[in-house]
Amino acid sequence: MTNKEIKALISLLDDPEVAQQIQDKIQNLGESIIPFLEESWEETLDSQQQQRLEDLIHHLQFEGLQQRLRVWREAGATDLLEGMWLLNTYQYPDADYQALNRAIEQLRFEAWTAMRPEMHPADQVQALNYVMFRVHKFAANTQHFHSPANSMLQRVIETKRGNPLTLCVIYLLVAQRLHLPVFGVNLPNLFVLTFRPELPGAEPFYINCYNRGLVLSRTDIEHYVSQLNISSNPMFFEPCTNLDIVRRALRNLQMSFEKLQEPVKAAEVAVLLSILE
Repeated sequence: MTNKEIKALISLLDDPEVAQQIQDKIQNLGESIIPFLEESWEETLDSQQQQRLEDLIHHLQFEGLQQRLRVWREAGATDLLEGMWLLNTYQYPDADYQALNRAIEQLRFEAWTAMRPEMHPADQVQALNYVMFRVHKFAANTQHFHSPANSMLQRVIETKRGNPLTLCVIYLLVAQRLHLPVFGVNLPNLFVLTFRPELPGAEPFYINCYNRGLVLSRTDIEHYVSQLNISSNPMFFEPCTNLDIVRRALRNLQMSFEKLQEPVKAAEVAVLLSILE
């Protein structure tokens, strides 16, 4: 369709007799029509028409996000940053993947300059902690723990406040770019990282990014689990996958919307989660 035909089609949304048919046709055109819908939104003063256009735009963006999430999963879910960026686009459709990538790369460069060859793993973690928690002041968002923003990587990087998972994701992405053997660990009620040293006889240890990179032993993790009065599980000590991490991020986001009593958004996030189950 030409631009003129698309604009003529959108103008027919005003006609109640054909509005539903027109809406269906627009939805079949996909995300490419969104700029035209946004232009129409700016040009109309009719609040009902604006709401119709907003609903259409959101529907198209949500359909596109579902498709991109399927592609990410089917490709092996190997790129954690991409998975978290896709989640980010639910709230911020214009979120820039490359901007997130540059932010992670800047943190990697700063941490790299603080490291020295043959550093002991504990010292490597201290160097990374210094950059993350002292220089950039990333910290727990304890005041607004259930805010959806805590699950949005873009917002966490901007505000330097996040939940256990997003703080760990940023730390993990930086550590992996430094070729450190760091991985995510799915604990109940808390997400942490594990460092698996490649030195002979060296024991794995754990990193709590929600507490400024506090280093924990396996015994600490066992004690934490016992305090929860639940049975121990090998998964509480072993690395999880990128798919596990993005699933958990979506569950956190779903819970945030439930706490805020936004059932429509919670239901949409449940749809996204079902794609990754």
